[in-house]
Amino acid sequence: MAAAVELDRIDKTYGTTATLRAASLDVQPGEFMTLVGPSGCGKSTLLRIIAGLLPQSGGEVRIDGQCVDHLPPKARDIAMVFQSYALYPHMSVAENIATPLKVRHLPRLARMPGIGRLMPGQSANRQAISDKVRKTAELVEIDGLLDRRPAALSGGQRQRVALARAIIRDPQVFLMDEPLSNLDARLRVTMRAEITALHRRLGATFIYVTHDQTEAMTMSSRVAVMMDGGIVQCGTPQALYDAPEDIRVARFIGSPEINVVASDEVIGWGAEAVGLSGLLQRPLQMAFRPEALRLGTDLAALRLRARIERSERLGHDVLLFLRTTVEGSMLTARLTAAEFTALSAPDGELTFSLRPADLLAFGADGKRLHLPGLGTPSVREVAHVG
Repeated sequence: MAAAVELDRIDKTYGTTATLRAASLDVQPGEFMTLVGPSGCGKSTLLRIIAGLLPQSGGEVRIDGQCVDHLPPKARDIAMVFQSYALYPHMSVAENIATPLKVRHLPRLARMPGIGRLMPGQSANRQAISDKVRKTAELVEIDGLLDRRPAALSGGQRQRVALARAIIRDPQVFLMDEPLSNLDARLRVTMRAEITALHRRLGATFIYVTHDQTEAMTMSSRVAVMMDGGIVQCGTPQALYDAPEDIRVARFIGSPEINVVASDEVIGWGAEAVGLSGLLQRPLQMAFRPEALRLGTDLAALRLRARIERSERLGHDVLLFLRTTVEGSMLTARLTAAEFTALSAPDGELTFSLRPADLLAFGADGKRLHLPGLGTPSVREVAHVG
């Protein structure tokens, strides 16, 4: 049964160093929530506090509405999958998967190799555990590997074993701490799809930690972006991309990175002609996605001239790295391969258009300003936390 997880102003300090600052988050039952952010932002620390592996310095953790701060990890009904698979090398795959059930359902002597099988009255428990191991292994497609040792498995197979060992406990909440970071790029893509499908099949609550925004954007129901020990913004992946509420979120989410220029530069692109000059008199940071830059002249848009410094072909798309003619700023544009091939003078200056609706404005404190005529929040869900 899936459970809700509530984090109420979680703090964590080490001496005078604050690792977490009033981190608050509500995770709904059955949700796939991802904590994403740069290294050192506190996401793994927060996950370990949920698990009970670390005590917080302040705040409260609630699982299914009940405060669990006083409970040890084994009493919180959660399962955790780490970056290191932590499999027992001397045990088979089946024995590794069965370990949580043996600890829970067999007396200590019955868990010992050799002598444990001779103990009377445990055959039914052993058979039930064996049946559940096989069913769980089938769920993650490793039922043909049950007799192997971890050393004989690939990285992806070891990860499936670690997942099976977590699944077999039937926890209310799954916690995953960068479980794919040790895999190669191709296998990460495969495992992303498998973990997403597993979440759908189980219907359990997943809280997943990663520094990889691709994982966060492709797997999650919602994403919580962490910076400097706090949760800056939480929302659906598309909402974070379309409507970031903080310049740090805007820069972190999206590849290639969002373009950011000063407001006085935008004035020079013809802001008065499209009715924006009055809004841009104070110093602002103006941001827009690479795909917002369009080739050619649009009477309802800002116009700028730029020269291509270099290009990167990505199959269907081409990234152009531009330098503006007047200001000398570096910008990134995304074109289709067909648009790039059709350029008549790729080595010369080009005219680009930028519609006001594609512009996002941020104040000196980095917070989003909702100014008339500029980009508005997506109609999709956007939640601001903290």
